[in-house]
Amino acid sequence: MDVHVVDGTYELFRQHFGRPQPGPYGATIGVLGSTLALFEDGATHVGVASDHIIESFRNDLWPGYKTSAGMPPELLAQIPVMEDALAAMGVTVWAMVEYEADDAMGAAAALAAKDSRVTRVFLCTPDKDLGQCVVGTRIVQLDRRKGIVVDEDGVREKFGVGPASIPDYLALVGDSADGFPGLPGFGAKTASAILARYPHLEDIPPVGAKWEIPGLRHVPRLAETLAENLELAYLFRRIATIECDVEVGAVDEWLWRGPTAGFAATCEKLGSKSLAGRAARAGKGR
Repeated sequence: MDVHVVDGTYELFRQHFGRPQPGPYGATIGVLGSTLALFEDGATHVGVASDHIIESFRNDLWPGYKTSAGMPPELLAQIPVMEDALAAMGVTVWAMVEYEADDAMGAAAALAAKDSRVTRVFLCTPDKDLGQCVVGTRIVQLDRRKGIVVDEDGVREKFGVGPASIPDYLALVGDSADGFPGLPGFGAKTASAILARYPHLEDIPPVGAKWEIPGLRHVPRLAETLAENLELAYLFRRIATIECDVEVGAVDEWLWRGPTAGFAATCEKLGSKSLAGRAARAGKGR
C-alpha cells in the first residue's frame, strides 16, 4: 500500500491564491476537493498536516522566523475550518501548535517507511524543506500541481546535495519563506559545491586553504565568513531541521473509511453540497 502525507497549509494557500471557489470558505472547499481526488484515484492511507497556529518553537530560536503577520485574515480564519471539515470527511488531521506541519509530515513519513506493508510514502508538497525526508524511492515528494515525483536522485539533481545535507544547505543559503537569511556570500551554487564535498557544516575544514573544491571562487573569504558565523549557521540548521519526534498515531489509523455521518451538514455550512455526494461515492465499499 501507499501512504500519502499532505501539507494542508500549503494546500490551503494554493487553493486561496489559485482559483478559489466562491464564498468565504472557498479555499477550504478546494482542499476538500483535492483531498477527495486522492481517494478517487485510489489512495487509502492519508494524513493531512496543518499549522493550526503559524508560530512554533522556532520563533523562540530566531526573532525573524515566519509568523501569521500579514496573512490575509480570511485565509487565516479558514485554518481551523479546514481542519474540522477534513476530520468530518473522515481524514486523519495533524493540527500542529508547538511544532509545524512539516514536522508532522516528516514524522509520519519516517513511521510509515518502517512498516513493511508500505510500498511508498508520498510527501504531497513541493516545499524544499521536506527534501531532507526523502529516502531513495521509498519516501518521495509529490508536487500534485505539476504532477512531479521527486526521489533521492531528484533531490540531488535539484539542489546538488543529498537529502541529509538539505538542512546544512538551507543554513548557508537561508530561506526567505521561513524568515532566516543564511550567511552572506553563500548562494545556492556555492553552498551546493561545498556540501557536495563536505556534507555537513562540521565536516567543512575551518581553514580555507584546506578546502578541496576545484573551481570554487573566493574560498578565503567564504571560510572566514563561515568561521565568524558558525554558531549562527548551526542555529539556522537547527531551524531548518524537521523534527520527526512528533506524535502522529499509527499507520492503520490513517486508513480512510469514508466520510462521517456529519459531513453532509458540514458541506452545507461551507456552501458546497456536491462534496458530500463525491465523498459518499468515493467512500462506498471502503
